[in-house]
Amino acid sequence: MRQFLATRLMFAVLALLGMAAASAAEPALIRIGVLQYGTVSWELEVIRRRGLAEREGVRIEVVPLALKDAANVAIQGGAVDVIVNDWIWVARQRAEGRDFTFVPYSRAVGGIMVRPDSGVHTLSDLRGRRLGVAGGALDKSWLLLRAYSRKTLGEDAATLVKADFAAPPLLNELMLRGELPAVLNFWHFAARLQAAGMRELLGIDEILRELGVAGELPLVGWVFREGWAQRNRAAVEGFLRAAGEAERVMRDSDAIWQELRPLTRAENDATLLALRDGFRAGIVTTSSARAQATARQVFDILAQEGGTALVGSARALPAGTFWNRDADGEHAKRRQ
Repeated sequence: MRQFLATRLMFAVLALLGMAAASAAEPALIRIGVLQYGTVSWELEVIRRRGLAEREGVRIEVVPLALKDAANVAIQGGAVDVIVNDWIWVARQRAEGRDFTFVPYSRAVGGIMVRPDSGVHTLSDLRGRRLGVAGGALDKSWLLLRAYSRKTLGEDAATLVKADFAAPPLLNELMLRGELPAVLNFWHFAARLQAAGMRELLGIDEILRELGVAGELPLVGWVFREGWAQRNRAAVEGFLRAAGEAERVMRDSDAIWQELRPLTRAENDATLLALRDGFRAGIVTTSSARAQATARQVFDILAQEGGTALVGSARALPAGTFWNRDADGEHAKRRQ
């Protein structure tokens, strides 16, 4: 009887140990809020296809969202752990006492595209003409263009052109129909226009250089709460390594873009190539520390242009806007 009980006890202990081991090995869950039409889904699909998150001991749950505001609400309410947003939003949140923080993801931000038959060769050629603008009156690219216009032409772009603010797909459609001579659109919509024969008049990189900003500026990035990241540091680092590996695959492999083609909704080969090249050009190669230094310069420009409607109570880039990582150097290396 004693031997029977001892055997039962041994099996019970082994079962408990097995359950504990299984629990310990279970991947950490990260919920990522993703806009249904966003390019972030391409990278997450590469992570899924290659099993990159599981390799890092992380399980990703993609939460589809319809609008950018929905992503902001979702992370503020705790429905998701990570979203993609710009550091201006993070800076405003930190100035108001919330602990959101930012890790650079992409520097692709678009530019002004013009029709080849528009007769527009310089910004001044748009004087008195319509310019489609995505993102609204507080869009960062539009604000930077206004500052650039004042410096180079002595006139605010807001008075130089007739700005038509509209959704990115509508702007592309209007331009292709010949109803707009030029648009300032997000990078992946600009890439589609390029594939359709439109040409770039002015890129954000050129605008920044003219405004005295020499460093690489990643405008959008992974956004999450700092406290959450500290409690789940291994999972966060694992996810960022997986994301970095996905970017390397997307940078080096043309075959992966054929796999992603349905997700990109590229209508033809030229569009797929333009989207591929645009994504690759946006991959961040600088360290987070250097990006933060550049962001401080750009924050001052944007705060002057957009005022409290854009940056809220922030008067300078708040400390912690960019996540301070012990492995920041490794983060930069993985993208090179």
